[in-house]
This record gives sequence, structure tokens and C-alpha cells, in this order.
Amino acid sequence: MMSPFEWALLLPGVLMALWARMKLQSTYGHYSQVGSQLNISGAQAAREILDRNGMRNVEIHPVPGELSDHYDPRTRAVFLSEAVFHGTSLASLGIAAHEVGHAIQHQQAYGPLGLRMALVPITGFASNAAIFLVMGGIFLGNVIGPLSSTLLWIGVGCYALIALFQIITLPVEYDASARAKVQLSRLGLVTPDEVSGVSKVLGAAALTYVAAMLSAVLELVRLILIARSRDRDH
Repeated sequence: MMSPFEWALLLPGVLMALWARMKLQSTYGHYSQVGSQLNISGAQAAREILDRNGMRNVEIHPVPGELSDHYDPRTRAVFLSEAVFHGTSLASLGIAAHEVGHAIQHQQAYGPLGLRMALVPITGFASNAAIFLVMGGIFLGNVIGPLSSTLLWIGVGCYALIALFQIITLPVEYDASARAKVQLSRLGLVTPDEVSGVSKVLGAAALTYVAAMLSAVLELVRLILIARSRDRDH
């Protein structure tokens, strides 16, 4: 059972995550109802940006779900949710351009994106193993003795990888948003008056990554404190 101090340590991350989610839903909901003056879809905007940046080979596909948009560096393809793919709102254009921003990062060998891509396999393993290692280290102390401390610290190491991944994700996402706004403006896909709406949508989306990073770092700190306390007890 967590102590009041542990709850206090995790509370900022939980509150930030809730607020970021509400902010994104509110902002996306508003600007998904604001049509662009050119009346082009997210898919059309994405195609224009890709073509104008010499990436005609990068395909664009619709995918089910809300805000399920992403760029897959393995297949070099952009995947847009149905609402963004077909939508002509400022939200659709901003999100579509953001995902194309990742494709441009990939083309230009943007360092943080390359590092994040390299960490994906090991982070996936760490995410699956961390909870079992930490729980084993905490609850099996009377059964396996000193080995429980080793399991706990390995679990802490897994959480450190997860936190590092979230930290690296921040510049990748903010850079993709910056590229999106530049491309939309430079190519005349949005008017100067519409840039503010696009910025608000992308800014709200970025907050979810800030919240994920904060939660991961605070969870890591909590586990380090638990592991150090266990070491002192033994």
C-alpha cells in the first residue's frame, strides 16, 4: 500500500494527465468544427506537403479510431484517423501536417527521432517486464531474500528506460509541430489568421506528451526511493 508521500509524489502527474486530456478533447472538439478557408482535407494537405518536400513515395492511409494518427518509420507511411483524413477543419490540417512533420524528420535524419526509433524495441520489452520485476522485488522479499532487491533495481532500470523514452519524445513531438506550422504557412495551405487555431490544436496535443513524461519521471523517483529504503532495511 502506498504511503501519503508516495501518493503526493504521483499526484502532479495524474492531475497533469487529466488536465492535458481534457484540454486536448476541448481544443480538438472546437477546431474540428472550424473549417479551413481552402476547404482541403487532412489527406490532401498531407499529400501536398509530402510532394513538395520530395517524398512522393510516402503513402497516406486512413485508420479507424479518434486521434489514432501516426507516422510509421518502418513502412514510411502516414496513417490518419478517418476524421482527420477526410476532414477539412483546422484540427484536421494541423494533425495531418504534424504527422507529415515526422516523415520530414525521418527524411532529414533528425537525431532525436532516430534515437527514439532505436529505443522502441527495448522500451517495449522494459514496459512489459517492469511491473513484474518491481512487484516481485517488493512482495517476494521474505521468499527470495536478497534477490528481491536485485529484481527491484532491475525493475527500476526498466522504468528509467521508459522515462528516458518519454523525455526524448518531447523534442520529437514539438519539432514535428513546428515543422507542421511552417509547412502549412509556407505552402499557403492555411491563412495567417488560421495559424493560431492550428497552433492551439498542436499545443494541446503536445501537453499529453508533457504529462506522460512527468508521470514517468515521478514514478521512477518513487521506485528509486522504495528500492533505497529496501536496501537500508536489509
